[in-house]
Amino acid sequence: MVGTNDLDKAINFYDSILDVIDLKRVGKTDTYASYAPNNNLEAIEFYVTTPFNNEKATIGNGTQISFYIDSKEKVDSFHSSALSLGAQDEGAPGERYEGEYYSYLRDLDGNKICGYTFFKNKN
Repeated sequence: MVGTNDLDKAINFYDSILDVIDLKRVGKTDTYASYAPNNNLEAIEFYVTTPFNNEKATIGNGTQISFYIDSKEKVDSFHSSALSLGAQDEGAPGERYEGEYYSYLRDLDGNKICGYTFFKNKN
């Protein structure tokens, strides 16, 4: 779950980038939107919400939301899609450790988001 100060803007952003990794918006109220896998719409995995206490949403220092993605190509697409929608680059997609592929960005509210996958080198 991440907080937002502009739910409609955040929904537009997350609808687009989460579609790349097969998550679909399955619920929306005046205060939140929920997302689940396309193949299991009952299994909500992510929320974007305005703060319950009605205070301004702020980012967590050291907090990161990570999404497991099933291929390096989808990690690349997730990252480029987010950047095209106004996200800030925090680390381009690439291998960080042997067999591990990550990308980092900040969403429109400054929340740190990671897309990652695991793979085996075919040497």
